[in-house]
Amino acid sequence: MTSGPTLQGMSRAAASFPFAAFVAFVGLAACTHAASLPPRAIELNRAGAAALAEGDLMTAEARLAVALEYNPRFTEAWVNLGLVELRRGNFEAARRHLLRARDLNPDLPAPHHALGVLADKQERSDEAEEHYRDALAVDPGFPAARVNLGRKLFERGEYDRAREQFLRLAEVAHDMLEAQTGLVESLLRLHRDDEADLVLERARRAFGERPALVLLEARALIRRGAHAQAEGRLVPLTRDDELALKAQAWAWISVARIGQRNAEGAIAAAAEALRIDDTQPVARYALSMARAMRER
Repeated sequence: MTSGPTLQGMSRAAASFPFAAFVAFVGLAACTHAASLPPRAIELNRAGAAALAEGDLMTAEARLAVALEYNPRFTEAWVNLGLVELRRGNFEAARRHLLRARDLNPDLPAPHHALGVLADKQERSDEAEEHYRDALAVDPGFPAARVNLGRKLFERGEYDRAREQFLRLAEVAHDMLEAQTGLVESLLRLHRDDEADLVLERARRAFGERPALVLLEARALIRRGAHAQAEGRLVPLTRDDELALKAQAWAWISVARIGQRNAEGAIAAAAEALRIDDTQPVARYALSMARAMRER
């Protein structure tokens, strides 16, 4: 399979990776210490993690604090409390809690991973990667650390090593969509388009019409030159509530319109993507291409 003419010359940086900045597990179970922990502490930790996932940080903090009153050595509760402070932007407090969790039990992957999330948030990339590797050294089946390590390698342009991580992730987390999308993205960067399309086909059978897969399908249509069909698949995504997804959809609509020789439409679509996210790399690229097409 060859790339369509609209993609010729597109820089690798222009195709944005579809993941969030990092993946953080907040629903940390207390199974490791279940035998030595009061049932009420376990219940409060889970309830605190649920509140954190919903963004109710005050309730999460209160529940986790009481869980720690039951047992101050409750590692998972310290991790979740650290993630509460991370969500608030209190990095020093988050680091104190997470280091305490790691020191209490370095044989759990969660504290290592959470320290990686903190380092990621502070843009300390090398440190984040080291923590993710530490988490996987403890438990190779810990999916959040695997997806984040794959993302770090992808961002650094080490696409084959990223592919290896997402391939392993798919084996330990069959229900994790990021494993499939990360694998497709990595294969595309390696110019292994046929393999990427096979993975995408399997993922669509397994996960259905997930927006991330629809976006990848549209990009595959663009590579085949089916630009109008690709635009048709992308239009519903422009009504999604997730802003990053909307911006990506408009950006790739712009690329599809370039393939249809519709310079004005491409400029309008790219402008809409950049209105939502002024850093959107595909939109920036498409806008420059569309303007050059209009001037010819």
